[in-house]
Amino acid sequence: MVPRLVSRWPLGLLRGCPDWRLARAPGAPGEHSPRPRGPVKAGGAGAPACRGCSSTSRAPEVTPTRLRYAVQRLPFSEVSAEDLAAFERIVPGRVITDPLELEASNVDWLKMVRGCSQVLLRPRTTDEVSHILRHCYERNLAVTPQGGNTGMVGGSVPVFDEIILSTALMNQVLSFHSVSGILECQAGCILEELSQYVEARDFIMPLDLGAKGSCHIGGNVATNAGGLRFLRYGSLRGTVLGLEVVLADGTVLNCLTSLRKDNTGYDLKQLFIGSEGTLGVITAVSILCPPRPKAVNVAFLGCPGFTEVLQTFTTCKAMVGEILSAFEFMDAKCMELVRQHLGLASPVQDSAFYVLVETSGSSAGHDTEKLGHFLEYVLSSGLVSDGTVATDQRKIQTLWALRERITEALSHDGYVYKYDLSLPVERLYDLVTDVRVRLGPSAKNVVGYGHLGDGNLHLNVTAEAFSASLLGALEPYVYAWTAEQRGSVSAEHGLGFKKRDVLGYSKAPAAVQLMQQLKLLLDPRGILNPYKTLPSQA
Repeated sequence: MVPRLVSRWPLGLLRGCPDWRLARAPGAPGEHSPRPRGPVKAGGAGAPACRGCSSTSRAPEVTPTRLRYAVQRLPFSEVSAEDLAAFERIVPGRVITDPLELEASNVDWLKMVRGCSQVLLRPRTTDEVSHILRHCYERNLAVTPQGGNTGMVGGSVPVFDEIILSTALMNQVLSFHSVSGILECQAGCILEELSQYVEARDFIMPLDLGAKGSCHIGGNVATNAGGLRFLRYGSLRGTVLGLEVVLADGTVLNCLTSLRKDNTGYDLKQLFIGSEGTLGVITAVSILCPPRPKAVNVAFLGCPGFTEVLQTFTTCKAMVGEILSAFEFMDAKCMELVRQHLGLASPVQDSAFYVLVETSGSSAGHDTEKLGHFLEYVLSSGLVSDGTVATDQRKIQTLWALRERITEALSHDGYVYKYDLSLPVERLYDLVTDVRVRLGPSAKNVVGYGHLGDGNLHLNVTAEAFSASLLGALEPYVYAWTAEQRGSVSAEHGLGFKKRDVLGYSKAPAAVQLMQQLKLLLDPRGILNPYKTLPSQA
């Protein structure tokens, strides 16, 4: 839902809504239920009532974050009528306070976390963001920056009543250099629209995501998103050349360089890439775009086992080499779910695992020949049992949909427990097998898929509804298992709200302490995206 502009503020907001309450779901603490059964009483088993949250006749679809998770509101100020008037002067006509219009921005797209913000601001310029943050800093008002709200870990929605700062209207391309391929744009540009813009100029964006139709480039950078082109073009830490960032106190940090080489002092932009809006609000991005490939081929293959998947990957790197742009895998359960919930059909015979191989190059004949030799070898050696190849755009998109829409299929299967992990490639699927055995019939489905070329596993567990006991069986088991393999508990999704307290499984205490010191230095009052990324402190 696109927020409409409103010129009046609800009476309840101006009064602070002291008597509003959210209903607690029945059953065990934190258990999800779409229907409220009664009010939460102050001083009871739950957290204090969320300021500004309403228990209207419409039942919330998502349990409020503060009820499902043990989190206490920090001592930030509450929005007053004077604050609203100040915001109206800064962004006239773009102060959203209608509760119905705020619903979509208060809930993550996975429908797992829910805040109760009463104010959404929609700036168009960096100067407006600066004035907003300066006011919030002086008033000690907490702020949640929000892009396309497509994150997986609850990092882009409020936990309590934080002001939502949307970048949706900051959607202008600032410049594009056709020789170097360097794009400068505002943070609110949608990734797919940027892709279309540069493709029309014979370039491509260095990242591609399933959520490209909604996600913002600023959010991609703030979360250091990985995606489907990581194998070929690497991390955003390499392709982002410069950033413009507004700090917590309103200071504008202009590091929006378009230079590929700049060795003068500390590389400050790296502080904000992957910081999830906790150190500053990204307002503009300078990014290096590679030339658009002249020839793209996609092969979709069936493998009898994960050992064969690994051997196929090794063979592919050796035989396809420089034109390999993606190597994705998914298990049979994933295929079953996209078939069951989305009606997509497998183009190959049923297999235990499936692999998607993409090549991108400058010569169709050369690339087709290399891919053909590879496919001939893996089929004749028994590494692959069946396969199909697409060269035209429509068929390529059909094959990619089988991989890209797995997340969508999972969302139709029930409540989803999602884990985004980096592991040694040879151990990548062992965790899925172990979790399947550990959970037994208590889980509906346990599936594994991901970016094999990057060592990135997406482990997903579905159940009919949220279960505290099932969560207890998964955590910290999954994180401890990952730590034993010297892996990462977040490969590309970030930590957000949901994984902030497991940072210690991947980072040493000294590293976590330094992160906390950086946060204190750049945001002394802690107003930027509180309750996110860093572990909660007693």
